[in-house]
Amino acid sequence: MRLLIIGELYGQIGTASTIARSRGAKVAHVVDIESAMNALRDGQGADLIMIEVREDIDKLVTLLMRERFNIPVIACGIKNDKDAAVKAIKSGAKEYIPLPPNEELIAAVLEAITEESNSLIFSSPAMAKVIAMADQIAPSDASIMISGESGTGKEVIARYIHKKSKRSGNTMICVNCAAIPENLLESELFGHEKGAFTGAVARRIGKFEEADGGTILLDEISEMDLRLQSKLLRVLQEREVDRIGGNKPVKVNIRVLATSNRNMQDEVKKGTFREDLYFRLNVITLTMPSLRDRLQDVKPLADHFNQKYSKANGVPVRKISDAALAKLCGYHWPGNVRELENTMHRTVLLASGNIVEPDAIMLQGVIEQSETMTGTNGSAKPASGNTGGLVGRTVDSVEQELIIDTLSYCLGNRTHAANILGISIRTLRNKLKQYGEGGTNIPPPPTGAE
Repeated sequence: MRLLIIGELYGQIGTASTIARSRGAKVAHVVDIESAMNALRDGQGADLIMIEVREDIDKLVTLLMRERFNIPVIACGIKNDKDAAVKAIKSGAKEYIPLPPNEELIAAVLEAITEESNSLIFSSPAMAKVIAMADQIAPSDASIMISGESGTGKEVIARYIHKKSKRSGNTMICVNCAAIPENLLESELFGHEKGAFTGAVARRIGKFEEADGGTILLDEISEMDLRLQSKLLRVLQEREVDRIGGNKPVKVNIRVLATSNRNMQDEVKKGTFREDLYFRLNVITLTMPSLRDRLQDVKPLADHFNQKYSKANGVPVRKISDAALAKLCGYHWPGNVRELENTMHRTVLLASGNIVEPDAIMLQGVIEQSETMTGTNGSAKPASGNTGGLVGRTVDSVEQELIIDTLSYCLGNRTHAANILGISIRTLRNKLKQYGEGGTNIPPPPTGAE
């Protein structure tokens, strides 16, 4: 955990830093927002920003978004400054911590930030086999290609490998190659010099330099443009990067992990992915099993997400009934663990009473309340195949409805929706732009996610 503190925290900076360090955080301090942005551009990196409530938090959040730094912001201020606290939250701060700092409160915030996608929960032999192989290869510096369907936990296993490696004391940087537009990905990965292109107002260290000494994860690498693949190949071969507009290469010491939900050999045959780059990345392959191939994990995962989202929404944890569990285990989970997580989040919100019953579980965006929609064992029943309701409609209109419904099902998270739909995030963006121009009511993405 890397914590960046902005301001003097009303004279409490020493206490806050000590508490954070005692919880394992690496703490850096700058006096103002401009200094913070310069530190981030120079590759200092941060997992969490703590800022005085007197600072211009709206400006900080805007700058972070504009320069694609996805870092949560926590505001700090004196206890009785309620108006400032409300203003900070409205400006984009994730939390408000009253000063002087409370050790348990800061610890809880740090734990919430670091917990995010690091939980490995399983009981199936299929996952046990993957974990055993990950344990074996983690201490090496070999490049690893992690394959598997969308939502199977490829990033989670990548983080697990980093934590088990000899680089665990250093940074792990994750880059979603599918979520960043092509014209920005090169700058994001390799960095740029001031004035290298329109909008390059200052020098920016790329993710490869930021990950120096640690690990970089190239998520959904199959979405990368061929021109960038050529530049990436040189980084892997020479262990040096060329910033855009730079006049000399910069040496980097990194371990590279990559993920893809596609068959990479097929992508090579189609000419969409360089064969030489594939062999450079594919020293070792880990394949994540789909959730339908590890149904023993549905119960422990459902229990985990049930507790997580009950706590997050301030509701009591309800026991999942046997009938509800049978319904979960009888479903085919095309969206894998990610879809199960979304389903349990909705279940927590829809459930009533002391027990989670089948009627609280929404599958494929529909609340199934009658025997005609569920099997006798509570499992999802296949659709009848009747397409009468679609006759007379155009393919485009059906496609649009499917995309919008899936986006609503994913609470506006475009990456998750694209994974369930089986299309790239780029294709989804283009479709939504088209629908938006037509006046369609498109669910907005959640804060900090696409």
